[in-house]
Amino acid sequence: MELAIRPLDIATVAIYLAGMILIGVYFSRRNNTTEEYFVGNRAFPGWVIGLSMLGTIISSATFLALPAAAYVLDWRQLSINLVLPFIAIIAIVFFIPLFRQGKLTSAFEYLGNRYGEAPRIYGTCSFIAMQLIRMAQILFLVSLPIQFLTGAPIEWVIVGAGAFIAFYTIAGGIEAVIWTDVIQAMILILGGIFCFVLMAIDLPGGVGQIVEIGKAHHKFSLGSFDWNLAERTFWTVAILGVVNWLMIYGGDQNMVQRYAAARSMREARKATILYSAIALPMWTLFFFVGTSLFAYYTTFPDPHVAELDADQVLPYFILKEVPAGVAGIIISAVLAAAMSSLDSGINAISTVSVIDLMKPYLAKGREDKYYLRSARWVALAVTLLVILGAIVFSRIEKESMNDVSLIVTSIFGGCLMGLFMLGFFTRRVDGTSATIAMGLAILFNIYLGLGALKWLPPSFTLGIHSYWVGATVNGFFIIIALILSFLLRRDTKNLEGLTVWTMPEGQ
Repeated sequence: MELAIRPLDIATVAIYLAGMILIGVYFSRRNNTTEEYFVGNRAFPGWVIGLSMLGTIISSATFLALPAAAYVLDWRQLSINLVLPFIAIIAIVFFIPLFRQGKLTSAFEYLGNRYGEAPRIYGTCSFIAMQLIRMAQILFLVSLPIQFLTGAPIEWVIVGAGAFIAFYTIAGGIEAVIWTDVIQAMILILGGIFCFVLMAIDLPGGVGQIVEIGKAHHKFSLGSFDWNLAERTFWTVAILGVVNWLMIYGGDQNMVQRYAAARSMREARKATILYSAIALPMWTLFFFVGTSLFAYYTTFPDPHVAELDADQVLPYFILKEVPAGVAGIIISAVLAAAMSSLDSGINAISTVSVIDLMKPYLAKGREDKYYLRSARWVALAVTLLVILGAIVFSRIEKESMNDVSLIVTSIFGGCLMGLFMLGFFTRRVDGTSATIAMGLAILFNIYLGLGALKWLPPSFTLGIHSYWVGATVNGFFIIIALILSFLLRRDTKNLEGLTVWTMPEGQ
């Protein structure tokens, strides 16, 4: 199946890509220190940081995988995001002041200050592994519409897209990342609205017909409300959402780096409010796009659609049904969604690699120029790994990439959320208790992960849904750490500014 390449679409996308390159080149001249490269001299206003958060967290997993999830199933995976407003309030009140103390650059510097070396190294390595997997998924997704447009092999598309994104990210540092994120977030919103409006216009009954067909096929369901650990129920996904958003707001380097890059505490809080106010309506929009897509092809059957993976249906609609020029804008939005997450991930990994591994352990006492040069080499290595991972994802079977993303987050997320939450909200749990509990939680995580991947006999597993693994591991860690804190002698480390109970007044 081939789709015609329209010159106007190519021209629209080319203009967008050229703009991204120019931004990277412009900011490359201003990055002479690691402070500029990693946090932009901590000088960004809140609205810029807020839109950058939006662009970073809302990726091509939003633009392609969420509609695919709604198209093939229903809205149950939206449940993971319904808890976001509640977690955002906690972040604004507690997390941001804790991370802004002492001008931290990395989230894992906090773990080192709070617990010691082992949790800091574990947190850094866990984050790097998770980001590599997430970015590989995103790069694969963004390559789908490009493959449709060009007809090129998916492997070549992945290599080309990854290399392009790496160029302006490595050259421009966090300033290029944040400002391109702002532009990409705006294009992303516009692209989602265009998709929905065009489908609603084409359908004889408009929005009402979409709602009618969606209801008839139970497409608006949030899943079963039964309490069943072995099924993908509303509660399973919602609890995964609590774990997921506590980790993102309270320990994800992409967010923490933006807290640090804001020019003041107030601006960091303003950014988080702006992001949180826009994100949930946007996710809802993209689930509705998926339902609209289902209604569209129910009304106008297309034999080619049955041959596509769920993640390919929206790109097919864009390139076949959307007018030239407008399709170029939507394709740019798909690219923007991926690029904003990939550039942030590349920069975040290079940041923690330098701040949490090289400076304290692997290459102590070097000049700042050495670390700046190293950050760029790390970014290049990350790009190569992400390209390889995306090629692997292109060759595996899956319901939708959003489902894969949720499973990966749950199974491989470890106990990072528990480490940060106990660090923030307790004074009792010390480094020794946390480190021992962390080691036991890692072993428990491996056991549950093997069971979820069906690599153990059923009689040796707990029989819980793979979505539950992350919550179970973090709960296990918290319980063990608290018990050990009562059994072991506590150290006398100064916790001033490291917990919500020891924050300076006025924060």
